[in-house]
Amino acid sequence: MTDISKLNRRSLMMGAGVAAAAYMTGCAQSSEATDGVDLSGTSILITGCSSGFGRLGAEHYARLGAKVFATMRNLPRPEAVELRQLAKKEKLDITVLEIDITKDDQVQAGVAKALKAAGGKLDVLINNAGMSIAGPIEAQDMEATQLIFDTNLYGAQRMAKAVLPSMRAAKSGYIFNVTSQLGRVIIPGFGQYSPTKFALEAMSEQMAYEIAPHGIDVTIIQPGGYPTKIWSNQNAPSAALKARLTDDILNAYPQFTQGMGKREAGGGEADPMDIPRAIAAAIARPQGTRPLRIALHPVAKPQEAINKVSAQMQLAVLGGSPMGDIVKGVLD
Repeated sequence: MTDISKLNRRSLMMGAGVAAAAYMTGCAQSSEATDGVDLSGTSILITGCSSGFGRLGAEHYARLGAKVFATMRNLPRPEAVELRQLAKKEKLDITVLEIDITKDDQVQAGVAKALKAAGGKLDVLINNAGMSIAGPIEAQDMEATQLIFDTNLYGAQRMAKAVLPSMRAAKSGYIFNVTSQLGRVIIPGFGQYSPTKFALEAMSEQMAYEIAPHGIDVTIIQPGGYPTKIWSNQNAPSAALKARLTDDILNAYPQFTQGMGKREAGGGEADPMDIPRAIAAAIARPQGTRPLRIALHPVAKPQEAINKVSAQMQLAVLGGSPMGDIVKGVLD
């Protein structure tokens, strides 16, 4: 049997991408350039800034003039020291704050500090923090399941609930939720990762309809495979889960359990800066003209075909309803 740990998501997605090539050729969306983008006067709070898209984004938006609140958990830590030193060296407006998005008290305290420093309102929230745990669904015990849902889904909800009152009061704001290609396409052996990202896709779209009348936009970022630390960071929780599994489960799914906790680097050679650049370009667009979803990968974006069909069905079901104008405004 094939060991799922030896497959990388990019190669799997490229296979799916071939199947969707006819659609993608006509309307694939590439990373937007940010040449000339000015984010001066824009306050941005980002979760998960110790590495990956969060860390790259914190630097990028600050270099474009934004006031950035870069949050991460477990302070003090070397990544926070490094980011503060970089900000001081380059004279970037970056404030590092501690927020563990699974903890209500830290979310409330961290957002309160950011709001105070930003004059009472945050312009942009980027829900970037996330995690992965490997293995088949039957192997996912409730400890692992609760942890990943608490991080990938409930954490985004906690953050949105913390910033929305001030955005509603200001009648403006912008929320990004980072999902995944795997929030639309299923690959076996990725545990509860796809279920959490599917749920975040649904929650984000529902919220987009609900808060549009308040002048607040929502954009779902759907990255494909990128070389970030999500690949290596899954090893500790995956190994801990594997240690709790019985031989019956381990032997029933050898192709999915052999490599748990031993993941090598993945994500191919795509440029992770695609994500911060696309987010910055979206922020620069006028309120009400921003896309609900942005699919990002230089090669394979099979989720775009699903995005298209989903939008068509939403319009077919709700386009003629009392919610029709709002739904059309979000999807058009």
